[in-house]
Amino acid sequence: MAYTQCAPAYASHHNDGQYSQYGPYPVTSSTRSFVTTWLLALLVGTLGLDRFYLGKLGTGLLKLVTFGGLGVWALVDLVAVLCGAGHDKDGLPLAGYREHRLVAWTITAVVTATACGVSWWAYRNGYSDGEIGTYQY
Repeated sequence: MAYTQCAPAYASHHNDGQYSQYGPYPVTSSTRSFVTTWLLALLVGTLGLDRFYLGKLGTGLLKLVTFGGLGVWALVDLVAVLCGAGHDKDGLPLAGYREHRLVAWTITAVVTATACGVSWWAYRNGYSDGEIGTYQY
């Protein structure tokens, strides 16, 4: 037999799963945009600009100095933003996540697949050893 917790009759259900006897309390979100944070994390995540945008100056500077933790930190931040775990310096969720998450995931998948395809093509055609831009005299 499974145990389920039921809300009292006077309680109201909120978006975050919490109940209150006084009715819903406002769910606040950040003034920072999900789309802007996602684009910064996708395009220049190794420079820490997404962290600077969110107001996290200390970790933004650390991410800048380490080149996004040699890419690992940048990748983790990108996935965190895409999964909805991105918050600003006050811990508030980013505005517009629910409306734009599917488009963000789709574009990220297309960009990643394109980059992998171009890299594979360059490797197969011998451009991986620095021959691009060299001239034979």
